[in-house]
Amino acid sequence: MKAHFDGKGDVIVITGGANGIGRALALAVSAAGAQAVVCDRDEMAMAELRGLDARIDTRRLDVSNRAEVQAMFGAIEAEHGAIDGLVCGAAIQPRTAIHDMDPAEWERVIGVNLNGVVWCYQAAIPGMIARRRGSVIAFSSGLANQGWAKASAYATSKAGLIAFLKSAAKEVAEHRVRVNVIWPGVIDTPQYRNANPGQDGESWKSTLGVGSAEDVVGPLMFLLSDAATMTASALTREMAYSRDMDT
Repeated sequence: MKAHFDGKGDVIVITGGANGIGRALALAVSAAGAQAVVCDRDEMAMAELRGLDARIDTRRLDVSNRAEVQAMFGAIEAEHGAIDGLVCGAAIQPRTAIHDMDPAEWERVIGVNLNGVVWCYQAAIPGMIARRRGSVIAFSSGLANQGWAKASAYATSKAGLIAFLKSAAKEVAEHRVRVNVIWPGVIDTPQYRNANPGQDGESWKSTLGVGSAEDVVGPLMFLLSDAATMTASALTREMAYSRDMDT
């Protein structure tokens, strides 16, 4: 069975969308006819993305800055008419032992990974409620359940997102706005490679397996579509590739 998504008329905002999963999603929703708006801090990567698809709108944004988020989302709605889908992909994952961590690093991770989703949600949700239509998606991680050495801030932020998103979903369900979380599994992205250099990365490849950013696009497109009537759900993409698989 083949899935086909028609995004004509929709405006999809993707934070952290210049690289990895967000980049793959931006290209896919644009190809489906939607207006993709990528918000990121990596201006070089955004320029490269525009080179691949000139229809994609890119904006520089620090999601940890609430005032900046409010102003940017207001400008996006004014220019494009609405925000129909919000995919919160902006995240950072520095690796530091807890006892060595500077408070500023902890606050930065929580500020981007958790607060950033809250600020983007606050900025987008009034319009969705008024139109009685919208989909909000953010990314959690298996580390939210199991933790990981030197990734305490990242794991904490991803665990907090689950509680936040499930609570938010229950607040806006009566307005027909959907809020869901996706656990994409281990995916080969620039962030993954930076956080898992050398032997760590090879270990993931030989055990759980490492997928590509494009592997996550289908589930995201489904959650953005009207076919996904669920809310307060966690969509998990578990992976168990063998050492010999290369797909």
